[in-house]
Amino acid sequence: MRDRQIKKLIEAEKKRQNETVNLIASENFVSEDVLEALGSELTNKYAEGYPGARYYGGNEITDKIERLARERALKLFKLSPEEWAVNVQPLSGSPANLAVYLALVPQGGKIMGMSLAHGGHLTHGQKVSVTGKFWTQIPYGVSRETETLDYGEIKDIALREKPNIIVAGYTAYPRFIDFQKFREIADAAGAYLMVDMSHFAGLVAGGVYPSPFSVQGGRILADVVMTTVHKTLRGPRAALIFSRKDERNLPAKIDKAVFPGLQGGPHLNQIAAA
Repeated sequence: MRDRQIKKLIEAEKKRQNETVNLIASENFVSEDVLEALGSELTNKYAEGYPGARYYGGNEITDKIERLARERALKLFKLSPEEWAVNVQPLSGSPANLAVYLALVPQGGKIMGMSLAHGGHLTHGQKVSVTGKFWTQIPYGVSRETETLDYGEIKDIALREKPNIIVAGYTAYPRFIDFQKFREIADAAGAYLMVDMSHFAGLVAGGVYPSPFSVQGGRILADVVMTTVHKTLRGPRAALIFSRKDERNLPAKIDKAVFPGLQGGPHLNQIAAA
């Protein structure tokens, strides 16, 4: 690297990481393969659109890369391509969540998510986030006595407020989530159920955490599932949005929200690295 100042700083950060026991749950160490893909010639390519429908020429190879990423994402969570679609273009978790809301919640509609003070994330409708400016936040939290989710109270809030979407999955809640109960609450309130599994996606893939994709009582639990790739999945800074295939046409709505709704050309080096 010819920029000596940046090179020196990168080397210093590398040394810091190598000499530190990192207990930050949302950070991980990527492999050399990930770093190689991030720094590859894919950085040079513009690919607005989706495979087979790009606005630029020369995307025959990049189409194959994006299709392969979709295939691998579905396979990782043991999902059927007949039942689920996945968008691999979101740049990170926050814009991925924003894309889901843009697709499924009308402006001014209600997003029901965990309060930031109880372990929720900024993008689950918090007022300090853009999600709290375009939409109305309906917060829920944990019980003061047990410090766990009170599903009865969550149901009462949902029935009273009638949110457009309910978000399950948090930044700081170290316990299992009962997705079956959230499915029942969402059905009773007439809401979409979105699961943000960014912090435990690797545990879901490994089969040691309840899956939001599971079928219980003859019904798939979540309507939409979002995850980042850089936490327990040990990939680059990127995100995935899984959506159910049914008569509601969720995949098409989400694809349109990601591009052209929020983003231009995808970062193909990130997609390949993921």
